[in-house]
Amino acid sequence: MGKSYQRGWVVSRGKKWYGYFRKTVFDPTTNQQKCDVISVVLGLKSQMKASEAREVLEREITKQTGQSGPNAGRVMNDSSVTFGWFVRNRFFPLKEAHWKEETAKVKKLLIQRDLIDPFDKTPLENLDKFTLQVHLNNLAKTNSKDRVLQIRAYLRDIFAEAVDQDFLVKDPARKVTVPTQLRDTDRTTLTWWQLRGALSKLDMRDRILLELDMTNALRPGELFALRWQCFSHTECTMRLVETVYKGKIRPWGKTRKSLGSVHVPKELADDLWLWKQRCPNPSPDAFIFPNKKGGFMDSNNYRNRVLHGLAQELELPKLTFQVIRRTIATLAQKKGTVKDIQGVLRHSRIATTTDVYMQEIPESVQKTVDAISAELRLLPNLEEVTHGTSVLLPNATKLKSGVSASS
Repeated sequence: MGKSYQRGWVVSRGKKWYGYFRKTVFDPTTNQQKCDVISVVLGLKSQMKASEAREVLEREITKQTGQSGPNAGRVMNDSSVTFGWFVRNRFFPLKEAHWKEETAKVKKLLIQRDLIDPFDKTPLENLDKFTLQVHLNNLAKTNSKDRVLQIRAYLRDIFAEAVDQDFLVKDPARKVTVPTQLRDTDRTTLTWWQLRGALSKLDMRDRILLELDMTNALRPGELFALRWQCFSHTECTMRLVETVYKGKIRPWGKTRKSLGSVHVPKELADDLWLWKQRCPNPSPDAFIFPNKKGGFMDSNNYRNRVLHGLAQELELPKLTFQVIRRTIATLAQKKGTVKDIQGVLRHSRIATTTDVYMQEIPESVQKTVDAISAELRLLPNLEEVTHGTSVLLPNATKLKSGVSASS
């Protein structure tokens, strides 16, 4: 027995699912249009559920009705096109061409949880600005600023694509705004004393691992992918040629500047050489910091097992690889220029270095304010006066003689 479903119906017969829908076609013998029932084999019952068979049928209906008649290439805008169907079948396939495999998994998971799950069966045409804005407002109550900004960006992309593909006439997400009251992004940084304290508590391997991470502000995916063939003791360099992410080795980095050769200070290079003599496997293909089985370590496991323990022992506000990277970017303000810090972090855009990673140092801000005040209280010399600043001379003279400027 067939089951009605929106513009068509599916039938279970034998080992397969079959789909049927009505389609208006042109009959050349009568020169008139007629309604035909189109039959489609959807797939094996062992490989899909009834709901999945209906989605395959929807996709076939969209494909066929978009290829004939006066609306060629145009999809009918009715309640059969749900938000979930559109994202899975029309949005994801386009984005997958630009997303890397592991990145796609993360983005899809985020979109699934925050957008598809709440609106999966909602017809695309029923979603308006008010509904989307309320949803974003609710997300802002429990999620960070970065998360809400991401979801707003995905909403805009999805609905802009729906308009481009003629599923919608008007874009309901175009004017959806980010709520004013947002949980701020974590900006925790540590001091040099706290970093040194953490290093002092570790054994040889973990101290070298963490010092290398701090010195070059490495991402955990870069750090745990390092092999002995990447290290040159004589040249004091380390080559970043691959990364680890979600349990896989990737021959690329986060950005185009992520990979390449980085400098290793002489003392740290000597320590790495000593670790090579003691490590379980010093062969060129072996990982510098392997797990017990000789493979690469999992960054989440290391963070929970080592970094969180250090933070608790030393009473640090927080200790993660992200906090270390942000801390180095902040403290290095007194060690080099902004371009130098961008080079250490290997950012493609300097705005990422200055706006996201570098935080203000309160003591440095105070010293800057004191320096400004000191400059303002200097008395102008004769040369300054003769170059257009003579207006300051009367007050300056009175201040020098102990008379107030207002007397």
